[in-house]
Amino acid sequence: MTAPANGDHPPPVPGLSSDEARERLDRVGSNQPAATGGAHPIAELFALFTNPLALVLLGAAAVSAWLGDVTGSAIIVAIVLIGAAINFVQTYRSGRAIRRLREGVAVTATVRRDGAWGEIPRREVVPGDVIRLSAGDLVPADARLLSARDLHVQQAALTGESLPVEKEAGSNTSGSAPLKTADRDAVFFGTSVVRPDRPPRSARLRPGSRRARPKRNSTAGRGASGCSSRRRCWCWCSACS
Repeated sequence: MTAPANGDHPPPVPGLSSDEARERLDRVGSNQPAATGGAHPIAELFALFTNPLALVLLGAAAVSAWLGDVTGSAIIVAIVLIGAAINFVQTYRSGRAIRRLREGVAVTATVRRDGAWGEIPRREVVPGDVIRLSAGDLVPADARLLSARDLHVQQAALTGESLPVEKEAGSNTSGSAPLKTADRDAVFFGTSVVRPDRPPRSARLRPGSRRARPKRNSTAGRGASGCSSRRRCWCWCSACS
């Protein structure tokens, strides 16, 4: 990743060494959401026989057998078994394909290790890592901002806010205070950094004309923070535990 403008100089803190990062990774574990253990395949197979349609068909098979229609009962049971087998195979294959896709999509983060910026897998980010973010990045971990410029984060999944939230570095860079979604100097795992939206341009109608022509606003071409949209937004932040 290319360093953003005015972001080539070192951040306020040096970051971790490779040995420190490795020791913290062994201590706190991988930076991944807790995996939800799926049901056992045998349990999933038996669950297919508990849906209403299967129960109705099995009940009809039992009634047919009680009335002496063994052939009809056997046909109904065979239909239920074949349908359950096909459903199980398709579900199992699709689940395995989804797991392979998740393993193949490698989400990375830009962190400072041993005095240099580098890309690492998101799962290897540890508390104390200095992370660099710019527009388009996914936030790899909950973190406190150390320095920022024109930083807007889309965190609708956490707060329900429809518009991106402007973030700025605060005085609390130690990471001792718990993070809150209302904090202006905090970013959260899974949110995304976005460019400031341009304000809508006003329009005027010329005399004798039916088509509205755009009128340039005094802030046209500027982001929500009043900075030129051509300037890149960026930040450094420190991952929290």
